Amino acid sequence: MTPLEIASFSKGGTGGNPAGVVIADALPPNETMQKVAADLGFSETAFAAPDAGGWRVRYFAPIGEVAFCGHATIALGAALGQRFGAGRFDLALRDGDISVEASERGGEWHAALKSPATWSNPMDQELCDQLLELFGVSRADLDSAVPPTLAFAGVRHGLLTLKDRAALAAMQYPFEAMRDLMAQHDLTTVSLLHVEGPRSFSSRNAFASGGVVEDPATGAAAAALGGALVDLNWDGLRKGGSFVIAQGEDMGMPSALTVEVSGTPGASVKVSGAVRWM
Repeated sequence: MTPLEIASFSKGGTGGNPAGVVIADALPPNETMQKVAADLGFSETAFAAPDAGGWRVRYFAPIGEVAFCGHATIALGAALGQRFGAGRFDLALRDGDISVEASERGGEWHAALKSPATWSNPMDQELCDQLLELFGVSRADLDSAVPPTLAFAGVRHGLLTLKDRAALAAMQYPFEAMRDLMAQHDLTTVSLLHVEGPRSFSSRNAFASGGVVEDPATGAAAAALGGALVDLNWDGLRKGGSFVIAQGEDMGMPSALTVEVSGTPGASVKVSGAVRWM
């Protein structure tokens, strides 16, 4: 079983977030999928098999299964598009159904996922203070325009927005303490954000829960942010619209994510980007 290696949300043919993709006649046993993901070492590997006109999909990080992964879905969509032709593919995940659409433009494959339903809530003050301490920043460093938030799009994410771009660039944290805190609160990732403009954000994403310090592009967190911004009616997004996220810049893996929202609170969010084969 040799996984495809595809970087999602690549920018100008570089960067992106590497994912493994395995397309098989039937899903392997969990133990096999876990071993393949651990051996590969990417933040997630997607496993897909035909199922009732669509595809049954599971995602594994190096240290466990993940209910939903955005960048691995984008990689899977591009791989299915290359193998079977451009179009929409329906995906049955462990906890629900989504879709991904693949297209080819000028020799480059792109994919767009439709996330699970979204929700967001204000982050508990104690959890916020614990996260800030681990990141080595204070409440005075936060941008109040986007308050600390718990957001969901298939999995739970913490969202913290910093005033200073330099503070974002300096992100670091004690890995084991962050992993334990994320497990305690069922957080798949924690996004540190900086508002570059009304429809433009920079992001860094801690993924200690999956055994990885940082993701260079995080589609699930982007979808969760989209849902949260609709809930806030950020820049009129209750009427629908789109915004972009630059991620991976501080890792030397520049990535570009486009997020489109319908404007309906709780609705699915579309996240799209280009891919590159590694």
